[in-house]
Amino acid sequence: MQGAPLHDAIARAPDGGRAFWLKAADGLRLRIGVWPGPAAPRGTVFLLPGRTEYVEKYGPTAAAFAARGYGLLAIDWRGQGLADRLLDDPLKGHVGRFSDYQLDLAAVEQAATALDLPRPWVLLAHSMGGTIGLRRLMSPHPYAAAAFSAPMWNINLPKPLRPIARQLARILPAQAYVPSTGATTYVFAESFAANQLTGDPAGWAFLIDQLAAVPDLALAGPTCGWLAAALAECAALAPLASPALPALCVLGTREAVVQSAAIHARMARWPGARLDLLPDARHEPMMETATIRTRFHDACAALFDAARPPSDLPKYPRG
Repeated sequence: MQGAPLHDAIARAPDGGRAFWLKAADGLRLRIGVWPGPAAPRGTVFLLPGRTEYVEKYGPTAAAFAARGYGLLAIDWRGQGLADRLLDDPLKGHVGRFSDYQLDLAAVEQAATALDLPRPWVLLAHSMGGTIGLRRLMSPHPYAAAAFSAPMWNINLPKPLRPIARQLARILPAQAYVPSTGATTYVFAESFAANQLTGDPAGWAFLIDQLAAVPDLALAGPTCGWLAAALAECAALAPLASPALPALCVLGTREAVVQSAAIHARMARWPGARLDLLPDARHEPMMETATIRTRFHDACAALFDAARPPSDLPKYPRG
């Protein structure tokens, strides 16, 4: 693995972070960021970001989990962050098949093995990362527990479009922007008052400041090809039985990006799993107010701690 850029100045992350270039099995170049956590970590959180996201966005999350005893690894999926973009227009969010993201996750797990990242390994998947993570858990995997943040187990489309969305997405040009989206990154196109991501002005400013400082991290609207692939994967996952491992799903009561009904349906038939509803939270609990973030991180850490024998857990003050 070769070292890759890590924009520490915008990440607000713990000291000691490193970034690496990886190659997926099909040759695409990816990037991971790794923050090792405390000297005697309880394990490693594999953070699977959502669409448009990038490693540095989760610097504060790495700090929160370091305070709770965990190291953290985050990935730039193909087509976003500093990973290889898939189209001539680098702002278009595109993927050929959703199964391609499994190639990315396989490369991450190989890299984590090579880096000898502390175990147990636990999964924390946000939005689109929740789709990718759930698919990964449907086959033999190395994770002791999984937490989901507003997972994209279906997309919150307008009701009139839902019956025809998959057909429409396949009919439209695959590399065209989804209607109603375009070439402007969401945080630059939307006002804070109308945004669907966070109710925290500081969290919103953090996202704007990062992309203003490093424009190469930005991604705009999805393509029709991405939408068709995403809807097909959500439909394929929906009837499958839930995996047999401890799980937590956190969902804001003001969620508007992903379909809450699909999340409730999945969690209702996941034995031993828990759904935690966050009052007033929007789509990104990890970018929300301090109270919401603390509740989220504490709930995840409790799940991850429970995946280990108590005698194996060093004590850390929580920040």
